[in-house]
Amino acid sequence: MSQQGEPQNNDGAMRAVKDCVAGSAGGIMQVLVGQPFDTVKVRMQTQPDLYKGTMDAVRKTIQNDGFGGFYKGTTTPLVGVGLCVSIQFLVMEHMKRTFGRINGTPANQAPVLTPSQLYMAGAAAGLANSVVSGPVEHIRVRLQVQSSGAAAEYKGPIDCIKKIYKGFGWSGIYRGHVATLIREFHGYGMYFLAYEALVQRTMASTGKARSELSTALVCLYGTAAGFAMWTTSYPIDAIKSKLQTDGFAGEKRKYYGALDCARKIMRQEGLKGFFRGITPCLLRAAPANGATFVGFEIAMRYLG
Repeated sequence: MSQQGEPQNNDGAMRAVKDCVAGSAGGIMQVLVGQPFDTVKVRMQTQPDLYKGTMDAVRKTIQNDGFGGFYKGTTTPLVGVGLCVSIQFLVMEHMKRTFGRINGTPANQAPVLTPSQLYMAGAAAGLANSVVSGPVEHIRVRLQVQSSGAAAEYKGPIDCIKKIYKGFGWSGIYRGHVATLIREFHGYGMYFLAYEALVQRTMASTGKARSELSTALVCLYGTAAGFAMWTTSYPIDAIKSKLQTDGFAGEKRKYYGALDCARKIMRQEGLKGFFRGITPCLLRAAPANGATFVGFEIAMRYLG
């Protein structure tokens, strides 16, 4: 990937490799920083009767599972999120270059895209990402909410995948995928729109190249991107989490699709049910997404 404000003269295949490697660095940073917040968020979304609030969820997680409870299911996202973020940045950078050609941007200049183009580029990245993020998040949330010790239904991510696939095939692995697609499309549209728009504005006003932006600014803009994503897509994420932790059949199954889930949340919990767990989610948005973009941008600077 060539930095904005610098010539785009790298070979296409090598540029894609660099985008993937840098995206993996960002993904690993995101998981290590954000996993404890995500565990609390998922538990509050899917087990509303167990927790009175964020701090109650934190206390009970420590009490029942120790500090290791915050990192339940981390193996899956470390591998999966690294791949997901690689896909996100690979597709995003490709779409930026594509829109640049549509806009008639000279080959030796980085494209400056309109807000709608940035949104669609991010949405495309989200859709591509959903192929991996759907099953990765499904396995992660099931591991996050299960009991510890002998009462645990799954021994780990591989055991979880095997049991779900044996019982329900690919449809079981991709449980809640319609909700995932909607969240990824709009969420990442807003995510990359916020980040790239802030970067473009700063570069235009200061005359600096992308590689010259300070780490503090990158972190700040990554935080803004996280807030833009989650404040606009959280309700569909709540639906996704409930579908992905629901029983598969019989009396254990509560929901029969995203619309049925939405209706039952509204009837049983009201509007607040769509926003349960948003506090740890937004607390996570700052460090996790700041770390994601810092990891990506720093990796790209070293990769050249």
